[in-house]
Amino acid sequence: MRLLLLGGTQFLSRAVAAEAVRRGHVVVCANRGRSGTVPPGVRTVRWDRAEEAPAELTDGASYDAVVDVARHPSHVRRALDAVPEAHWVFVSTISVYADDADPAGPGKGALRPAITDDVDAAESVDAYGGMKVACERLVLDELPGAAVVRPGLVVGPGDPSGRFAYWARRSTATGDVLAPGRPSDVVQVIDVRDLAAWLVTLAEDGTGGVYDAVGAPLPIADLLGECLPDANLVWVDQEFLEADGVQPWAGPDSIPLWLPRPAYDGMLAHDAGPALAAGLTPRPLAETTRDTRAWLDADPAARIGGITAEREADLLSRWGSQGF
Repeated sequence: MRLLLLGGTQFLSRAVAAEAVRRGHVVVCANRGRSGTVPPGVRTVRWDRAEEAPAELTDGASYDAVVDVARHPSHVRRALDAVPEAHWVFVSTISVYADDADPAGPGKGALRPAITDDVDAAESVDAYGGMKVACERLVLDELPGAAVVRPGLVVGPGDPSGRFAYWARRSTATGDVLAPGRPSDVVQVIDVRDLAAWLVTLAEDGTGGVYDAVGAPLPIADLLGECLPDANLVWVDQEFLEADGVQPWAGPDSIPLWLPRPAYDGMLAHDAGPALAAGLTPRPLAETTRDTRAWLDADPAARIGGITAEREADLLSRWGSQGF
């Protein structure tokens, strides 16, 4: 297979490039070359997608498949114009869904209003999700047989968000560890390597359809139990954390992976069944934890995020003083 990957230098797209090369495919990555390097064995074409595609992108050769991770509608339009006949695998996001409390997936969940102009995705999740909705529509309108893949929380070695890495870093912890919310709160993650492998398979097989690319939902107690098997998890109520200004999800004063309930009951509880039936094969969570920890140990500069140990100890002390 001759695969065009739009990206190839960061986290998921780089993992896709590496997996495709490992399987013996010819891989061309089109990118600006500003945010990292492509894996060995990949040919790179420089393309700032704010501009028209360079002639070098096609140079008389065709592509069997395209994998695109773009978030800007104009970028997708230009790519579709440049490579209109290949099988497309477009990587979207579960942030296209309008209601984070509702886990309804493709064909059931309402989508955010499409944002057809390019805006700063950092402005809000609405901007990011809305542009991805517009990108999906461009691809499916032009190529009805394309695959649209909506990942949830992608984790594993190289994760730039630090959300799962916060817990993997502590995988050998003993003693008390603050666990946020209720043990029964549902979460789900997908290892970047498993997602990348599946995207390559969708490209190889010419598979179409719309999928939520997620691992099986599980109680957060199970996830943290896998990540920190020797720790004593101390469950701290959401109301206490919110009153103390602890932030959810990600950031320097956050407890990563924690999401307020019921407002986010559905965000990490999507149906993995259709993706699993289409070949997505998640590895055991313990393996993801182990490999993420190894990556962190090998790269001291890796971004983690989350509250400090001192902040956690203070929260646990004050929570315990209330008699819980």
